[in-house]
Amino acid sequence: MIFNRSAPHARVTPVLTVSDVRAAVAWYADAFGFVEHVKIGESHRSQLGLPGGGEVIVGEVRPGRRTPVADRSHQLMLKVEDAAAMTKRAIELGAQLDDDLRDYPYGERQATLTDPFGHQWVITQTLVDTHPESFGCELVTDRRRP
Repeated sequence: MIFNRSAPHARVTPVLTVSDVRAAVAWYADAFGFVEHVKIGESHRSQLGLPGGGEVIVGEVRPGRRTPVADRSHQLMLKVEDAAAMTKRAIELGAQLDDDLRDYPYGERQATLTDPFGHQWVITQTLVDTHPESFGCELVTDRRRP
């Protein structure tokens, strides 16, 4: 693939529609540590990335795009080193806690929250490498270890 400084590098990049692009850029930076890479107009859209990998685009409401509603169609999962600290920080900055932080049998500690722009995030921290069969699932294709 050709490298392009004007476009995200991730193979899949969520585009989050928000009512205020600049406020969303600031909030995602403060709450989750995203860095703004490309600003397209004052309020049109912005490309954000996480140090170590992961990208999203925040874009303005326009024909064909709307802000999230109660019956959402997606979640974003954000893998972090300390789910408790990240969840606490996001709540302090105005996120709503939807599902309390807890440990799951598949080796993750997770909380679910809704950001001030209506997007639902699952904050996840890996606690231990867990084989899928150990909690009733099936390993289809093993992932390569980083």
